Amino acid sequence: MRPLRKDCRLLMSNRLPYKRILLKLSGEALMGKLEFGISPDVMSFLAHEIKAIIDLGVQVALVVGGGNIFRGEGLARAGMDRVTGDQMGMLATCINALALQDAVERVGLGARVQSAIRINEVCEDFIRRRAVRHLEKGRVVIFAAGTGNPFFTTDSAAALRAIEINADLLLKATKVDGIYTADPKKDPGAKRYDALTYDQALDQRLGVMDQTALVLCRDNKIRLRVYDMDRPGALLSIVTGDTNIGTLVQV
Repeated sequence: MRPLRKDCRLLMSNRLPYKRILLKLSGEALMGKLEFGISPDVMSFLAHEIKAIIDLGVQVALVVGGGNIFRGEGLARAGMDRVTGDQMGMLATCINALALQDAVERVGLGARVQSAIRINEVCEDFIRRRAVRHLEKGRVVIFAAGTGNPFFTTDSAAALRAIEINADLLLKATKVDGIYTADPKKDPGAKRYDALTYDQALDQRLGVMDQTALVLCRDNKIRLRVYDMDRPGALLSIVTGDTNIGTLVQV
């Protein structure tokens, strides 16, 4: 398929409900069926899903976790210093971000990794205005190292970066097709929500994101949609206006 011309992409993007999104990926999501590390099949799938919406003119940023490589919180419970553990986790997210950058570039897109901690030899520092400029040029921006601070999750980093870049929608890619009243893998009677308010998610402690992330989104009126990342074409359907995928959380 021939790539869309820039003016055609601009015309199409003007008709879309979301022109700039931030996609939150957990590190575990990158493992696929592996027990550890990064699945090439998952990376290729994600890159093609992202390309499909970039080709429409949607601007895409990502925040990625590092749990497929290292989880600092778990080792902290076993006695490791929590700050050290979290810093190691930040470095794990940088590894994942570089892998995502490579996957995205292999499908013909431009990509930049921006890190909240300084590792200039392998990626850029996070600079808000530079990140926005990359997005405006059609590049995928991958935010690594969380917020750069211990004790904050990558969920909180995703909420923060979505606010900073003025994203129209924050997407959280999961292994289930939305938010449920209970874990659907453990409770066959669990029911999926089509929509929720942030106050409901906070009051019911549904576990979709940590409390800090939810409060940040609520107070800054960021819309959040939780969806099944393994469903082919789901990302494209969401950005083109399909409201039947996943669960929408808003004020």
